[in-house]
Amino acid sequence: MMDWRAAIIAGIVAGVVFMLLNMWLASYYLGNANLPLQLSAAVVLGPSVLPPAAGVGGSVYAAGFILHMLLAIVFACLIAFCLHRWGILVGIVGGALFGLALYAINYYSVADALSWLAPLRGWIMALSHVIFGAIAGGVYEALERDRFEHVHV
Repeated sequence: MMDWRAAIIAGIVAGVVFMLLNMWLASYYLGNANLPLQLSAAVVLGPSVLPPAAGVGGSVYAAGFILHMLLAIVFACLIAFCLHRWGILVGIVGGALFGLALYAINYYSVADALSWLAPLRGWIMALSHVIFGAIAGGVYEALERDRFEHVHV
């Protein structure tokens, strides 16, 4: 049986790493560290919160962070459901492949409805999704309680 506690923790850890990585990359390459939060917020608040929006407040960033973390937890739970009990190596590699699939879905299907995602297609977002999946799968497998219940000393 899947360990929900481990899956939620994995989602939180992977989600925070993903967001910090993307904020750093957006700052380095685009000069706007808040862009990832604005992109997430635009899903629920609309594209008016995207750059060059002036006067974007903390509520926009909060909405972006909350939606991002909820999705990270949901995606980590999906990874855990698909990969639990296969071990840490499969968790990391399978999670990375799952992350790549999420990238493809987000930037080549969802982007049809949310057009502001399309310009972000590329290796940077693909790599950050792979890293998200690998972390989510690896953390889940490392924390999964079932792994330790069957060990006899």
